[in-house]
Amino acid sequence: MSVELGILGAGNMAEAIAGGVVRGGLLKPDQILAADVSGDRRKIFSERLGISTTEDNRQVASQAKTILLSVKPQHMKQVLEGIRDVLRADALIISIAAGISTRFIETHVGGSRRVIRTMPNTPMLIGEGMVAMARGQHATEDDSRRARALFETAAAVIDVSEDQLDAVTAVSGSGPAYIFYLVEQMIRAGTELDLSPEHARQLAIKTALGAARMLASSDDSPQELRRKVTSPGGTTQAAISYMEQHEFASTVVEALKAAATRSRELGS
Repeated sequence: MSVELGILGAGNMAEAIAGGVVRGGLLKPDQILAADVSGDRRKIFSERLGISTTEDNRQVASQAKTILLSVKPQHMKQVLEGIRDVLRADALIISIAAGISTRFIETHVGGSRRVIRTMPNTPMLIGEGMVAMARGQHATEDDSRRARALFETAAAVIDVSEDQLDAVTAVSGSGPAYIFYLVEQMIRAGTELDLSPEHARQLAIKTALGAARMLASSDDSPQELRRKVTSPGGTTQAAISYMEQHEFASTVVEALKAAATRSRELGS
């Protein structure tokens, strides 16, 4: 028996990708097989997506034409060495693991394996994802098209060089968490200013959503959009000035650099 897509690690990101693939009609649930040690995660895949599951990575690796590696970086070496002798000769390997290079994967599965490294983000869960991808030394243009098709069901996709993927991880892969953190603090501020928690939440979330849509739809830069809402001497200027005095901008930039550094460390 063979399956079109085999998933090793049925976590949230794999769920987002598989859900997009199924909802987009690229593959049917019975063309996908997912492996995970967690019974809870297997239950989510089988009940929500109708995808067959197993605890056995080797069962997936021996059957799948395309392998989606979505295990944690620190577990990657063990997983790869556990499947190397059962992988199909024609299998395409697509990794979403932060920091793990195509060369690392090629080395630990042996041979001239076709590998594509990618960095998606969790908004794929609602069809608003962003994915960057880079080919390993043996992957072909056709492999890139196959990988792109998987992700485009729920995301925009760009091609980058592999040495740029740590930066992509910092900006986009981890990026949603930064937005969530900012909104979290906006809600906190609202409640400390005597808004109800419900109103503070609604105001902060709707503001973030509206601002994001303006960014996506406007020809103006983020700087220009900010300028248009920042009247000299006004309330917005008071907040921006306070952020600047406390080096908010440099803190954000250095935080993203820290994320990129950690991505590189995960692959070392």
